[in-house]
Amino acid sequence: MTFSLVARCARTGMFGVAVSSSSPAVAARCAHARAGVGAVASQNVTDPALGTAMLDLMEGGLAAPDALEALRARSEFMEYRQILAVDARGATAIHSGPNSLGVWADAHGPDVAAGGNLLADAGVPQAIAHAFGAAEGHIGDRLIAAMRAGLAAGGEAGPVHSAGLKIVDKLGWPLADLRCDWTEACPIEDIATAWQVYKPQMEAYVQRALDPRAAPSYGVPGDD
Repeated sequence: MTFSLVARCARTGMFGVAVSSSSPAVAARCAHARAGVGAVASQNVTDPALGTAMLDLMEGGLAAPDALEALRARSEFMEYRQILAVDARGATAIHSGPNSLGVWADAHGPDVAAGGNLLADAGVPQAIAHAFGAAEGHIGDRLIAAMRAGLAAGGEAGPVHSAGLKIVDKLGWPLADLRCDWTEACPIEDIATAWQVYKPQMEAYVQRALDPRAAPSYGVPGDD
């Protein structure tokens, strides 16, 4: 009941995850990323601990494919799980267990892995991966373009209600972590709108964290 991608920007080294689902609050369970390490989506009968475990293995020096093999060897119920990962060198790894729900598929390209379950069309992940590779600009723009392409290719078999976008850069906290936990409208478009609002202010929030003395004004009533 989910489609997603994990990706690396080869130019900046940023990592990102974008995900959407008919379930509520999908990004809270499925989206994992760590600066300098990689990005992981853990989905389909989700075990969120697998995302953290994959990142730990990659931070310990394993490439994404080797980390996934190590995770498979030590984890139960992997036949129910989907795992997508990209590491600091852009290598990708995908696991789709045979008990993934409904129509499921996965795809990868340079610096990107995509996958989904309960899909309307098995070509959805390939459309996502292709769109990320073809898009230009900030990794956030490319993640949005990829998710829109997945939706246009059919998306989930039923309507999606939640979505999320997570981006990490050089710090121990996300550069962006945008979520729509439930809507009867389109959560991907809600995230796209939030990204367009947040993107111009993003670096200012980083500056406020690193050195508030040099931070720009807050632009709210009463702020001189």
